[in-house]
Amino acid sequence: MKDIQEFAGQFQREMGWEVDEKSFEGSRASLLNNYMLLTTEVGEVAEELRKMFNLTYRYASEGMDEETAFRLAQETVRGDIGKELADCLAYITKFANFFEVDLEESFYKKMDEVKNRQNKDTISARHDMGKGR
Repeated sequence: MKDIQEFAGQFQREMGWEVDEKSFEGSRASLLNNYMLLTTEVGEVAEELRKMFNLTYRYASEGMDEETAFRLAQETVRGDIGKELADCLAYITKFANFFEVDLEESFYKKMDEVKNRQNKDTISARHDMGKGR
């Protein structure tokens, strides 16, 4: 993750895409714009999921068993969803770099915190949540 974060920072500098740090208003506008762009990319991940589910239903309605249909649909969207996830990661690393957050360290600390929570959900809810994380 450290390599990705460093690469992203260098790439953003080369492209002139860093968060504006010249003034409060510049930083505020830049951060809000990048946040909106991140949420747009997250929406595009949702679109790829929607596409995958719709393809699964279509293939199944054409006689393919559901599990095979799902796997074929998953393969069909893999490339595009990978691109959208990469876009999300680019914006996330931009925020992390601005706030000087070590994403790798933060990730492991957060996962440890989640693992050790006292108010854990039921096993099936945790299982579902784990699939989404």
